[in-house]
Amino acid sequence: MNAAPPMLDFTHGKGAMTATTIENFMTLDLTGVGLIGKIYAALQQVQPGPACMIAAQIVVKRLRDQPGPVVIASGFPEGAGVPETDGPVGAALLARALFLGLGVETVILTDADWLTMMEGTCRGAGLAPLPFPEDGVIRPVEFIRPIYICTTPKDDAGCRAVTDAILDETRPSLVISIERPGANENGLYHGLGGRPLDGMVADYDQFFRRAQSLGVPFLAIGDGGNELGMGVVAEQLKTFSPKARDCGTPGRGGVAAATAADHLIVANVSNWGATGLIAALSAYLNKPSIFHDGALERRCIEHCVAFGGVDGMFMAPEAAVDGISAVEWEGLVNAFRNTLERVAGRVTGWKGDSGDWRQLK
Repeated sequence: MNAAPPMLDFTHGKGAMTATTIENFMTLDLTGVGLIGKIYAALQQVQPGPACMIAAQIVVKRLRDQPGPVVIASGFPEGAGVPETDGPVGAALLARALFLGLGVETVILTDADWLTMMEGTCRGAGLAPLPFPEDGVIRPVEFIRPIYICTTPKDDAGCRAVTDAILDETRPSLVISIERPGANENGLYHGLGGRPLDGMVADYDQFFRRAQSLGVPFLAIGDGGNELGMGVVAEQLKTFSPKARDCGTPGRGGVAAATAADHLIVANVSNWGATGLIAALSAYLNKPSIFHDGALERRCIEHCVAFGGVDGMFMAPEAAVDGISAVEWEGLVNAFRNTLERVAGRVTGWKGDSGDWRQLK
């Protein structure tokens, strides 16, 4: 049997270039909102270093030391409680990368009324939704690329019964939150602009806090500060983000999420942050096939919309994420992927040699 290639050393040389390039893509202000630069700087104050590559290192070490399913929570409500496209797409594509890169199955955790949307999104990512086992135990299934979706009711008691069972019976080795509402210091949920989300979303903060208490690592991906896990930078956010301290409704507090992840990735769009982690896993494991192409990104977004998702800027079933069309995302993912190929030297030079003669040595 061939030995696995060594893990990427991202502390110097091409490894460091790769890690930095990924971070540079994460901080592009694609939406023009103007927050990501400040949020990223705030993160570097408390969690210095290349966030995506360090996350990849954490994921690989944990899943090799303690193999087991990963739980990814996602789903963010817009008007009338309809879920947006940011989050589910990243969750599905990250689940694909974890299976292809590490052979690990993923359980996606979301609200019960968003099951159809999540199943369709996963199919768009090239995954086959299988019934979540009654006993909660995930077992290997041959000749299928599986995904499991576990749903919760929105009431606290019903939600906690499901999430406690996941921790006690499914026993995840790692838990990840992507674009999931995070409760503020008063236990209330909000949209980034201050909109209350009362009754629209189940409380997953308690799930992640209990996971941490059991020693299960918690990674989070967010883009604005109101997402679960972004308590890592909650205090910094209150100094520059318009509604972080005060949502505008007396007595509710601000939108800044209070629960802090063990490790946080921030990006201009949360799906883009998931793409950054996928890119880092691909580079760290030296498995280019883990990183999907733009066509799959576009298909996944289109499936998300077809099965019930809406764009979070247009607030309608447009094939877009945060106001950026699926066609544009296709190009962005291809540009990101191709850039990393060039950084890694997987190009043919003018004399037919492998590598780019112009690169700094």
